[in-house]
Amino acid sequence: MCEAPPVLTQTTSRVLEPSDLDAALAVLDREPVANAFVTSRVQVAGLDPWRLGGEMWGWYEGGILTSLCYAGANLVPICATPRAIRAFADRARRAGRRCSSIVGPADTTAELWRLLEPQWGPAREVRRHQPLMVTDRLPEHIAPDPYVRRVRKDEMETIMPACVAMFTEEVGVSPLAGDGGLLYQARVAELVGSGRSFARFDADGKVVFKAEIGAATDRACQIQGVWVAPEHRGKGLAAPGMAAVLRYALADVAPVASLYVNDFNTPARRTYERVGFKEVGAFMSVLF
Repeated sequence: MCEAPPVLTQTTSRVLEPSDLDAALAVLDREPVANAFVTSRVQVAGLDPWRLGGEMWGWYEGGILTSLCYAGANLVPICATPRAIRAFADRARRAGRRCSSIVGPADTTAELWRLLEPQWGPAREVRRHQPLMVTDRLPEHIAPDPYVRRVRKDEMETIMPACVAMFTEEVGVSPLAGDGGLLYQARVAELVGSGRSFARFDADGKVVFKAEIGAATDRACQIQGVWVAPEHRGKGLAAPGMAAVLRYALADVAPVASLYVNDFNTPARRTYERVGFKEVGAFMSVLF
């Protein structure tokens, strides 16, 4: 959990406004790796709810902003103290569940879910321990796959089915449900357009391996969506593919790369360890 300034007497929570941007970024900057996802969104969109895609809740102690909670498609506690978690849970209960998941550092997310479960439960799935892994260097003994490259904008129709397959396999529901996939397709297009989507294609143009740099700040980035086509699994493609994505990430995006992985996904964890990622903490996800 993040360290906060000393507790004084005045405490309150409220929805942050655009004028609170600098104070919010100061809180996010305490844990640049764990907070990379939310930080990247705030740096681009600010705190305007429409641009950010949700509200940012703030918790103040002694008039100082000490904790945050992003309330959008995901509910994400950030540097949340025990009293902040209780305040965020109260606000979330009053607002009603609008998110598709709760995700964040394992300890704070577990406490937030404990307080919300009586009203919001049951969850579709709870993943209590998802190792958070980081690295700041390329592997010494695994050469990057030379065939892994940035996905071009004219390859959206090719990469999209692989993204849908990965999401469905990972989350358990299709991203095409609800709005027909409009938001998900827009997100994939955003990553492709920003040069943060990577893939290896076979001779027929089908995706063999893919991954994205889903969040990026000047201090850390987060790799996500790692996927190998089922017919190509077990052929040793994942580690060189990850090494290639990591080469791009460290050279072009940020000095530190991170990811989080399900603890039960033993093959993936071994692959990330081979490429040099080390476990530094844990996330937790509650899926609805």
